[in-house]
Amino acid sequence: MCLKIKISYIITLLFLIGLSTKSHAINPEKYVVNQFSVENFPLVSKGKIASIFVDDKDYTGVLKVVGHLENDIFKVSDLHPKRIKKIAGAEDFVVIIGTLGKSKIIDQLAKQGKIDVHQLQGKWEKFTTQIIENPFKGIKKALVIAGSDKRGTIYGIYDLSNQIGISPWYFWADVPVKKQSELHVLPGVHTQGEPKVKYRGIFINDEAPALTGWAFEKYGGFNSKFYDTVFELILRMKGNYLWPAMWGRMFYVEDPQNAFLADEYGIVMGTSHHEPLTRAHAEWGKSNGKWDFNTNSEALIQFLEGRN
Repeated sequence: MCLKIKISYIITLLFLIGLSTKSHAINPEKYVVNQFSVENFPLVSKGKIASIFVDDKDYTGVLKVVGHLENDIFKVSDLHPKRIKKIAGAEDFVVIIGTLGKSKIIDQLAKQGKIDVHQLQGKWEKFTTQIIENPFKGIKKALVIAGSDKRGTIYGIYDLSNQIGISPWYFWADVPVKKQSELHVLPGVHTQGEPKVKYRGIFINDEAPALTGWAFEKYGGFNSKFYDTVFELILRMKGNYLWPAMWGRMFYVEDPQNAFLADEYGIVMGTSHHEPLTRAHAEWGKSNGKWDFNTNSEALIQFLEGRN
């Protein structure tokens, strides 16, 4: 058994509060097919691939995940899409990705009525994926993935990856990728709406020794390189929340990049049952005295406020 598959044991509370079967589902209705049609958007067809445009002023997490999509398309088709810096550089078919209020081109399409802004404005983690005919000069069709917020856009990107055959578990469970030479997106507005549960995530529970040994062997510890793979899994599963490893581990202390990476991805961080206010249990040393608010309140308050 691959060591990575141990995550299915280690993360014992995988999506404890669940993902709705109708909202943010892992296996939504299929909207990417292998058949050509004049109505469809040819993501990959006859050895050609659509280019990708994303506003470089969008969230850095969105830009990072667009890179994941580019790699996913390559894994499936053996063709790597070109990321263009200006929409004027697009020819015929282009994938446009962006967040409402952060992407000028998404805002422009919304202002022109080509995207229904009411489907996104003020929504929580919602995305829409749709084909727009002749959106700009020289472009026959655009596949537009628009998000109401950072995670909404990221979910839309990963949803397309899932549609073309990349399992959220491709890394942690070594799910193989099926090669495909034709990838066509069906017409219509494809969305999973807003999630019915606001915060959805995992708790890395009882991680020692199995996951701990593997993490130190592969990454040198529970650092940002390790958590990068965990955050990606959570977002591909359309989650947004994590209780990190806690057996002698200190998420914010051992690697300061952990917190920056969580913020970049839009992962909401919490701490487990006996670790209040994101202070890891391992951070409370004997020099702090007894964990007793009746007799040691000043030290406890200083400790709990120290994360700010």
